[in-house]
Amino acid sequence: MTQRTDGRRIVTNMALSLDGHYAAPDNPLDMSWVMPYAVTDVARDHLAGLCATATTALLGRVNAEGFMGFWPGVIGMEGADPRDEGFAKWLVDTDKVVLSSTLDQAPWERTTIANKPSAQVAADLKATEGGDILVLASASVIKALLAADKVDRLALTVFPVLLGGGPRLFDDGLPASKWSLVSQTAGEHGTLALVYDRIR
Repeated sequence: MTQRTDGRRIVTNMALSLDGHYAAPDNPLDMSWVMPYAVTDVARDHLAGLCATATTALLGRVNAEGFMGFWPGVIGMEGADPRDEGFAKWLVDTDKVVLSSTLDQAPWERTTIANKPSAQVAADLKATEGGDILVLASASVIKALLAADKVDRLALTVFPVLLGGGPRLFDDGLPASKWSLVSQTAGEHGTLALVYDRIR
């Protein structure tokens, strides 16, 4: 495999509330607040655009179990939005790297388990040939990559909900950095999709 160090980008994608949280305070696993907005054209087109340039998915174990437990069933589902089905096919067919200290082997096809720090795994992936490395809503992974200044593209969907508390994506103490807005789309229900590139 040809080695390269400058061609791959670490792209992180996360949904945030208007007050900056990615999960509710009382039940971090309850994502029902996201659902009315995740099915908007803006959110679906946003995700489709990110997948178009990505050849690797990087996930934490909990998110991998959630994603792989749901999305493969969308393929061939009657009435499924073509963009949802397209994402499901991409997720099944693409190479996946799952960060876990508890899994010994992957229960999913095209999946590698990595028991290393997120920043090291990201650096190792960037040194190989391929398209973007897309980190899908795995908050712990994204937070670690932000802390290590390893994120090249930051993709956010902002939903017009105030959660009033809960975990934040951007903790105090992150390295200072500058970003360039490369796309912005607003749509139904006030859904906002933003993509920023790291200025280095």
